[in-house]
Amino acid sequence: MSLNVGNCPRCGRVYVKGGIHDVCPNCLKTIEMQYEKCLKYLRENRGATLNELSEATEVPVRQITKFIREGRISIVHAPNMSYPCEVCGTLIRESNMCESCRSKLVKDVGHVNEDERRRQSNLSDNRSAGTFNIQERLKDKR
Repeated sequence: MSLNVGNCPRCGRVYVKGGIHDVCPNCLKTIEMQYEKCLKYLRENRGATLNELSEATEVPVRQITKFIREGRISIVHAPNMSYPCEVCGTLIRESNMCESCRSKLVKDVGHVNEDERRRQSNLSDNRSAGTFNIQERLKDKR
């Protein structure tokens, strides 16, 4: 039997892994305190931006963004709250990517699929042509 231990990605301490959290108990407590600070500030200041929230609560923008993406902080009733696109950094209010990056990704995937289809088609055409040539050569030898 082996212990399921690991290093906390935030502080580096060794802790016993288990449950749904991927950080040590001390860091988890810190994260929960940061979350409570953010909620309290947002209740009192509905028009706050992400940077204002971060400065007022001393919670990193990255952590606040994580709370939003996890659904723990709702920005539905916070008109000035937005967070950066994971690709280009443009401020967005939903999903992980802005519409521009999302459409570029879809376009790129389409190109990759088309290239793969062409490659498969060329490969099968080459196989057919090769088989035809061998059969013709065999006919000629008979």
